[in-house]
Amino acid sequence: MILGAILGDIVGSRFEMENYHGATHNKTKEFDLFTKDCRFTDDTVMTVAVMKALLDCGGDWNQLEASTIRAFREIGRLYPDCGYSYMTKQWILSDDMGPYNSCGNGSAMRSSPCGYAGINIEEVELLARKVTEVTHSHPEGTKGAQAAAVCVYLARKGESKDRIRAYINEHYYPLDFTLDGIRDSYGFGRVCQDTVPQAIEAFLESTGFEDAIRNAISLGGDSDTLAAIAGSIADPYYGIPENLRAQALTFLNPHLMEIIQAFDM
Repeated sequence: MILGAILGDIVGSRFEMENYHGATHNKTKEFDLFTKDCRFTDDTVMTVAVMKALLDCGGDWNQLEASTIRAFREIGRLYPDCGYSYMTKQWILSDDMGPYNSCGNGSAMRSSPCGYAGINIEEVELLARKVTEVTHSHPEGTKGAQAAAVCVYLARKGESKDRIRAYINEHYYPLDFTLDGIRDSYGFGRVCQDTVPQAIEAFLESTGFEDAIRNAISLGGDSDTLAAIAGSIADPYYGIPENLRAQALTFLNPHLMEIIQAFDM
């Protein structure tokens, strides 16, 4: 079952608002992964909505934009208070609002299913663009979504970390930093260009799935989204330990589970 992004979101959820208000004591890898304060957020809801959009197309990607709009509004309205940005919530509640030129990291947090649906890098990039531009029409929004989805695809295909790093360096972002080098100065940011490279680096420096999640959250910042992106890449690369998978599932409801299971078949 494809749970990397969702598990990262749940673990990171309890840190997000503290980090938003300037807390610094969370910049550590030593913390409990799951507590009573964890929950799924808009990162999970929109990731599941992308799964449904891809499923509903039945492989006809010409229908993907329309399918995505339907899925985002249908599923998004069931979870109106899960943490959407102001503009995203207005779009979900509207019947006809168009793209709003956002480069927010919401485009990248939800794009990982495209890394499973595409049969090659070009198709993954196409799918990520189609599910992104219905809302996040700024080029940086598309770039972030595509970079995250391509990393998932490359990890799923068994590519090495060196290969993944090289591809992102060449086509998307310069990964010319280390987590230790940026941790003290890294702050809260909601745009792709301040989130996606850091989340990818959290995966690249990891020693296992759990370590990727801990790396991402140790940066502070938008923790649920950082961990969702890092977790989405770490999932196909390492696999998720069964005990973590079982704990994550306790936070999901039957509606979300049904879509996740259908996408995973």
